[in-house]
Amino acid sequence: MRILEKLKGYEELRALPKELLPRLCEEVRELMVSVVEKNGGHLASSLGAVELVVSILRVFDPRKDRIIFDVGHQAYAYKILTDRLDRFPSLRLSGGLSGFPKRRESPFDHFDVGHSSTSISAALGYAKARDLLGQDHEVVAVIGDGALYNGLAMEALNNVKETNTRLTVLFNDNSMSISQPVGGLADYLARLGVNPYYKRFKEYVKEQCRKRQKGERIEDLLSRSKTRVKSLLQPNNIFEGLGISYWGPFDGHDMDEMVEILGLSRFYGQPLLVHLRTKKGKGYAPAEENPTLYHGISPRKADLGHSGEPEQGWSETISGAVTRLAENDDRIVCLTAAMKDGTKLNGFSKRWPNRCFDVGIAEGHLLTYAAGLAAGGLRPFVFIYSTFLQRAMDQLLHDIAMQDLPVVILADRAGLVGEDGETHHGLVDLCWGRVIPGLSLMAPRDAEEAEFMLAEAHRRGKPAMIRFPRGPAPRSLTPGQGRKPCGWGEAETLIEGTGDWAILAIGKTVPLALEIHALSRSMGLPEPTVVDLRFAEPADWDSIDLQLSKSRTVCVLEDGFLKGGFGEAVSARANETGAGSRVLRYGVPDRYIPHSTVEEQWQACGLVAGKILEGIRESL
Repeated sequence: MRILEKLKGYEELRALPKELLPRLCEEVRELMVSVVEKNGGHLASSLGAVELVVSILRVFDPRKDRIIFDVGHQAYAYKILTDRLDRFPSLRLSGGLSGFPKRRESPFDHFDVGHSSTSISAALGYAKARDLLGQDHEVVAVIGDGALYNGLAMEALNNVKETNTRLTVLFNDNSMSISQPVGGLADYLARLGVNPYYKRFKEYVKEQCRKRQKGERIEDLLSRSKTRVKSLLQPNNIFEGLGISYWGPFDGHDMDEMVEILGLSRFYGQPLLVHLRTKKGKGYAPAEENPTLYHGISPRKADLGHSGEPEQGWSETISGAVTRLAENDDRIVCLTAAMKDGTKLNGFSKRWPNRCFDVGIAEGHLLTYAAGLAAGGLRPFVFIYSTFLQRAMDQLLHDIAMQDLPVVILADRAGLVGEDGETHHGLVDLCWGRVIPGLSLMAPRDAEEAEFMLAEAHRRGKPAMIRFPRGPAPRSLTPGQGRKPCGWGEAETLIEGTGDWAILAIGKTVPLALEIHALSRSMGLPEPTVVDLRFAEPADWDSIDLQLSKSRTVCVLEDGFLKGGFGEAVSARANETGAGSRVLRYGVPDRYIPHSTVEEQWQACGLVAGKILEGIRESL
């Protein structure tokens, strides 16, 4: 029988003979690969953290101690080994395990994560709560190198000294975030890793660990270890300067060593950062050779030969259009926050490396940097996922829109995104984007519209945001004679209906509107007028008023939250003008939509042609 199948719970892992641990790690990796090949997920990071997770569970009690992962890309082994082995094949499936730690899922998950760099702040809060409540347990934050460079993580580290509490930070340094890590801190930590004296320190700690028993003599050992680290590794250690003791770097795949070091950390009694070097994709040759490609894998890609993004996906369409604009304007520069691969900026970067900037996981800095570039005379295009743009709302409002700077925000993965679930949906950009004065907000229905919007946004030289979904980008969805010439802020009537009702749609919901029109005809219902709003701001209120005045029922479709969405604006307009039309709003309800396929999520939100028509039938 396999070792993994013999483990009845995490407690048995702690009693497992250490000579069986390497085989256990192999079995965990085999299970992860087989499930992720089928279901999709974040593979390479979790593969690299298997020995680290096993070592953590050998030393810490996950029911009592608080183990807090950052982002959650490293947590698959933790899920498997904390009593979720039988459920692991349901990873990222509807009703199954989440792809990220989630408190509602398990008592072993102590903080919901999905966005980067939250673990140290959360762990610091947990530790201080423990102290104030008179409790006694360990608090451990597990954070990767890409996440550590983010401002939130640095803010937390800066607060550690003032908080003055016992906390252990396990720094999992695989030198490989989603994109190659950048910046001065990355270089600094790399120098720590290659310091010729660190092996000497490792051997010293291991030797002393073998000699000494738990007790009062530990304090002397740790005090001397601290001195050795400072003198041997770096004369001015940044973590020591922040009031955090630094140990390392150590081999994150050497479980004997890690168990010794982590065991010592339990008795340290002060803020501590343990630096562990690991290999992303460890144990699976394709992921080791190409960790970026295997960072996030789409479902059911058995050959794993590509990321799963369609060849003519929205990301490729947008990046290609910007590249063509840049050929004729050397003021154009592109920026991203550690998502050069995900946003398909590699082609632009290779062609003009001096015009493409990856700032690492630092979204707030990204937007203010773009604002500075724009104020300096350049034309920045910012490539960012909608969910991560949420982390830079202040910068969008204060630094870009308020100063009327020519920055174009390209919000990728807008709307419901599928298996990554609640933390990765892009559902609020329509709500708050449309209320920012001076910011134009639009959503193209197809590639033709996207190219027009990009070119016009660039020509106008004003703050603008274009939101688009993940997935294939249709070349043209315009029925009949092709695209009509529509200007900035103008809606387009795609189909003139025969009945007294209309559908107002935007972005990804336009194909749904066309499907509803076709289905209404087959069901013998009056055919609706179909309008592509195109712009949430500036909205084409003349076109909207026309439909409100002549239609008994107006349906608004949007792939964002209904609360605060564009449908609310149309409903308010109907009340203000006394149009008398009944406004029906369809979008994402006031709740967090769990992980499943995008199709299942749309069904759960009622964004299905037949379901919408059944609801409308009574009002016609």
